[in-house]
Amino acid sequence: MRLIYLFLFCGVISTASAQFTQEKISFESANPFSLSDIILHLDEQEKQTVYGQLTLPVDSLNPQKKYPVVLGVAGSLGWREHHRDYLKMYQELGFATFELNSFKSRGITSTVGSQDQVTIAGIILDAYRALEALADHPNVDAKKVAITGWSLGGGVSLFSGWMPVKNAITKEHAFAAHLAMYPPCFINPENIDFTNAPMHIQIGEEDNWTPAQPCENLVEKLKEKTNIDITVYPNAHHGYDSESEVVHNPNGYSFKDCLFTLTDEGDVLMNYLQLPMSSPLMQKIGFLFCVERGVDIGGNADARQKSLAFAATFMQEHLR
Repeated sequence: MRLIYLFLFCGVISTASAQFTQEKISFESANPFSLSDIILHLDEQEKQTVYGQLTLPVDSLNPQKKYPVVLGVAGSLGWREHHRDYLKMYQELGFATFELNSFKSRGITSTVGSQDQVTIAGIILDAYRALEALADHPNVDAKKVAITGWSLGGGVSLFSGWMPVKNAITKEHAFAAHLAMYPPCFINPENIDFTNAPMHIQIGEEDNWTPAQPCENLVEKLKEKTNIDITVYPNAHHGYDSESEVVHNPNGYSFKDCLFTLTDEGDVLMNYLQLPMSSPLMQKIGFLFCVERGVDIGGNADARQKSLAFAATFMQEHLR
C-alpha cells in the first residue's frame, strides 16, 4: 500500500542558525529477503510497518514551502553519530532529512555477522515506500528526494538505482540522486540498466569489509550508460568518515574475496556453485566459499573532511 499511516508532530528543535520541526512518519512495507522476492513475488511478502523521522526547516514566512529531502539509510551497526553528522549538515544547508529506521521498526539493533535479519532488498523496499509517503507530505518536493547511506545503507543507496527492482516497486516515483558511502559492490549485475539520476560512491582504499576494487570495477562497467562516478580515499578504512580510532571487529564479514553474480530476476548467485542465495540458509552456505571473519573499521580525519564536503556539494548540485 502507498497510503501513509501516520504523521506525528514531535516538536521543534533549534540550532545556532535555524529551527526545524520533526515528525515521525510510518508506512507499510514488507520483508523480502532477496531482490528476486521483490521482482517476482512482491505481493506475497509479509507486511511490515516501518517508520522514520522527517526533519523539516521552519519558514514562518512561507509555511507551505516544499523542501528537497535527503533520505538516509544506516549501516549494519544501525544509526551512528557520524551518519547523523551528514544529516545535520544537510539540514544546515536548508534541506529536509529523513532518517529511515528499518532496524528499529523490526526490533533489530545490528546485523553485523549475520546479514540476514534485515537485507538490502528489504531496506530498498522500505526506502521506496518511504519515498511514496514523503511524496504525499505538503512540505516535501517529491521530485527532489535523494538517497544516501553507509555500508549496508550504501548498498541500498546504490542498488535502489537498479531499474529491475525499482520498476517492480514503483514506476511513479524515483530518487533524484544516489550517494553511497562504502557500499557492497561485490554484487555484479548481469543487467546493467540503472537509473539516469546521478550516482556517486565514496569509499576507502584500505576497506576490507566492503572493498573498493569491486566498486571501481562496477563504475567502469556502468559509466558508459549511467551517470555514476567514484571517489576512493587513500589510507582510509571502512567507516572512514567517523571520528573513532580504527579498530578490528572480529565478527564482521570481510568480502574482499567475493564476487557474486546478480541475475536479471534478482537472484544473487554463490561464487562457485552458482546457486541463488535466496534464503538465510543458502546465504550462509554461499558465504562459506569466500567470506572471512574480521574487519577493520574507523575514521580518517582527512577523508572524513573531504567526504562531508563532497556530500554537501553533491546534494546542492542535484537538489537545488
